[in-house]
Amino acid sequence: MSKPTLAVVGATGAVGTVMLDILSSRENVWGEIRLVASARSAGRVLQVRGEDVVVQALAPEVFDGVDVAMFDVPDEVSTKWAPIAAARGAVVVDNSGAFRMDPDVPLVVPEVNAHAALMRPKGIISNPNCTTLSMIVAMGALHREYGLEELVVASYQAASGAGQEGIDTLREQYAKVAASPDAGNRAGDLRGIVGDMGPFPAPLAMNVVPWAGSLQDDGWSSEELKVRNESRKILGLRDLRVSATCVRVPVITTHSLAVHARFGQEVDQVRAQDILREAEGVVLLDDPAAGEFPTPNDVVGTDPTWVGRVRRSVDDPHALDLFVCGDNLRKGAALNTAQIAEVVASELSTP
Repeated sequence: MSKPTLAVVGATGAVGTVMLDILSSRENVWGEIRLVASARSAGRVLQVRGEDVVVQALAPEVFDGVDVAMFDVPDEVSTKWAPIAAARGAVVVDNSGAFRMDPDVPLVVPEVNAHAALMRPKGIISNPNCTTLSMIVAMGALHREYGLEELVVASYQAASGAGQEGIDTLREQYAKVAASPDAGNRAGDLRGIVGDMGPFPAPLAMNVVPWAGSLQDDGWSSEELKVRNESRKILGLRDLRVSATCVRVPVITTHSLAVHARFGQEVDQVRAQDILREAEGVVLLDDPAAGEFPTPNDVVGTDPTWVGRVRRSVDDPHALDLFVCGDNLRKGAALNTAQIAEVVASELSTP
């Protein structure tokens, strides 16, 4: 049986670039790979698995003969083009937020709920938000053992979560701050020094900003509600209690989260560490006495979810506290999308 044909839509973007690297480094389950982007990027030549591939302009006919299409484009582009690709016979794996909470579109993390990818009445599978993905593989493993009931989460989100503009803004702000030796010594002075805030509501260099996303009801941000709603859907826990506070920090890439998780059963610290150590897609780095715990600097460019500082709550034997890091451009976006696509490829290749 021939290998399925893959289309990568948004191949020239920040996540698309990581996607091409991932495709070149993982097991080769694909036949033809088509690269698709906006008309202004058409004609560019990119390397995939050591071969030159010409980028095609997004149009209905590029999906003819495509088995799986991975989308990494803005919500409005996915909303329009994902159904077109599906109508042309492709299974769409979408990294935008356009379909995540659609009840007819599965929200999939292969280490947690790979089976959900087989039930796709619209021909579309959704990839979760990068913040959710940074913790959900670890939480899924613990949930299977103890039965998760509640999450209280504080995220520490990298500038790259706001796209290339976020990365460029942080670097430009750092350059301006470096030229001002007294920066940060007086209230509000960073605003005058950095000037352009870019996609952030306050200076990010030498600062933390307790906001990510757009304003929703009752003062919540869209990022915080995504953590709640997506965790519930992925884990199949409709009534899971989730409270999240999302904070932007001056890190280029890799999201981190401090997680307080409460379970239906009493938990054991050593057993929880063993579960995480053995879980697929998780690396446990947890020896505070030796100064060993994950930080974004250790994790950037890697695929797993990294976990450390695992503790049983002092006041609640049913609760664990832990710290989680995950590269938001890899597992938080490109890698999970590729893994979902491989699940579909395996299904399509089964005689």
